[in-house]
Amino acid sequence: MCGIAGILSPDARIVSRGRLQLMTNAIQHRGPDGEGFWLNSEGTVGFGHRRLSIIDLSEAGAQPMHYLDRYTITYNGEIYNYLEIKANLIKKGFSFISHSDTEVILAAYACYGKDCLQYFDGMFAFAIWDKRQQALFCARDRFGEKPFYYHYSQTNNDFVFASEMKSLWAAGVHKKMDNEMLLNYLTLGWVQSPVNKQQTFFEDIVSLPPSHYLFYKLEEGGEPYIELKSYWDIDKETTIEDRSVDFIKQNFIDLFTNSIKYRLRSDVSIGSSISGGLDSSSIVATVNKLLGVSSKQKTFSAVFPGFEKDESRQIEEIVKLLKIENYKVTPAADDFIKDFNKLVYHQEEPFQSSSIYAQYKVYELAKQKGVTVILDGQGADETMGGYSKYYHWYWQEEIAGGRWKEAKQEIEAAKRNGQHVKWGWKNYIAAFLPQLAANQLRNNYRKKQSNHPDITYDFFSYNYDKTIFFRSAVTSLNDILYFNTMQFGLEELLRYADRNSMAHSREVRLPFLSHQLVQFIFSVPSLFKIKEGFTKHLLRISMNDFLPATIVWRKDKIGFEPPQKQWMQHKKVEELIYESRKKLVNKGILKQEILQKKIRPQSAHEADNFDWRYLCVAQCM
Repeated sequence: MCGIAGILSPDARIVSRGRLQLMTNAIQHRGPDGEGFWLNSEGTVGFGHRRLSIIDLSEAGAQPMHYLDRYTITYNGEIYNYLEIKANLIKKGFSFISHSDTEVILAAYACYGKDCLQYFDGMFAFAIWDKRQQALFCARDRFGEKPFYYHYSQTNNDFVFASEMKSLWAAGVHKKMDNEMLLNYLTLGWVQSPVNKQQTFFEDIVSLPPSHYLFYKLEEGGEPYIELKSYWDIDKETTIEDRSVDFIKQNFIDLFTNSIKYRLRSDVSIGSSISGGLDSSSIVATVNKLLGVSSKQKTFSAVFPGFEKDESRQIEEIVKLLKIENYKVTPAADDFIKDFNKLVYHQEEPFQSSSIYAQYKVYELAKQKGVTVILDGQGADETMGGYSKYYHWYWQEEIAGGRWKEAKQEIEAAKRNGQHVKWGWKNYIAAFLPQLAANQLRNNYRKKQSNHPDITYDFFSYNYDKTIFFRSAVTSLNDILYFNTMQFGLEELLRYADRNSMAHSREVRLPFLSHQLVQFIFSVPSLFKIKEGFTKHLLRISMNDFLPATIVWRKDKIGFEPPQKQWMQHKKVEELIYESRKKLVNKGILKQEILQKKIRPQSAHEADNFDWRYLCVAQCM
């Protein structure tokens, strides 16, 4: 886990050690254990690297790393199955001088070319320079756990890339907000574009999409050849033939356990986050099963005593049952005020709420306790249907399939479980006319934007883009799960986790995002995801023998969040919000009348949390 940076240009004056140094200095928090630089003999390619030592702590694992006097890599991430890949490469005649996964990537690229990506189980963002081909090969992991940003200037043929935008700004890329993204965030709360995975909040800075590679080569005459291509996708249509409960449950347990087993590979200490919910508890219980209770697994939690969504009781139940060590942090409003600028600095782009601050403090606590790698539970909700919004998509799938009786039973079961899901005649229409429902949803978003009470007419009219509302019709539960996993939803959570962990030089690993596990989950019928009124049914039945029923069959899903509404009533936070409003008025984004309106404090996951967005955007500027 590290920070990477690089510059390519036919003009050697643009590629310099000094410029690379500025780039790596900006992301030294990602790699406090060392730095490295490399420039090719022509001075047209330069790589920089900041190292966080996880696997092979020796100098043999340092980067940029070279292989066969042909390939050079700068790499951020972990390939969890590197030992198995390495064994196969040795059989093919490849040799190694280090014990690192970095060298395995280089050998795999030398052996398989672009197809090497098909062999990797991991999280990664890397760039490989091929001296013979005079070409750059860049790739990002399947779900976007690790970031890769780049800027290309056609004027001076300057290609610059890095793990974080602040490296690009340090290299001289101008910092100017993308007003279309800004409008979507202020009015709809979107921190991603659902139609363009490359778009960021800043003009001329592009994100390499998850599960994509980029091939860059300068042709004769100086014009670059750039190939951007997807190398993997979820198959959401094919279902498994054996649909017996025992078969599916055992396969899930095996894949989940294997995912965690791979993610325990490390030459430094490993711990886990635990919130009191099912996802993190499942990870901790499985780690205990693999390592034994005597391992005294270290876990880390954020708690908020007295707050209605505090999960201290559930955390303590897991701690006692599994006999693990648990360390807690209690973030408060004063802490949030003190850390807010740092939080925004590391995130770089706006975020939905203060929920990510709790995560930020958990990773900080892990650092204080000397734990470098933390397992966490992101990805379970998006792949297995963990949010209450997924109920009606499942019910509509049942009705469209003619299973009216089953749908009615599921609706009643959800009600008995305390789930108050809006359901009416419009949902019956949506079940049979999904494209009409998609069009209506688009119209609702448009109205929400155009009816926003605070945005100036000029800012709205100049930056409104109808294309942002595109989404395919949803005809099944898998459709919406795919949308949230691969197109819009999950990647923003992965961005939060990456920046929060790396802010404290910690590595976060996500067992639910093994691509083999995810593909299996998508291949099982929907009734294994939502059943008898319970979301994530497959995970629940799989963990029934390892966790108490009070955790497995909880009917109240609590989002990981702090008491944001209380914090927003703190005098200093109100002052920050007022100053943020004023800044956005001066920039012609908000109407003057906003300065006379009372501040509206809201909880982290409430809709139309406008004052939070104003606060966040103004600071990001």
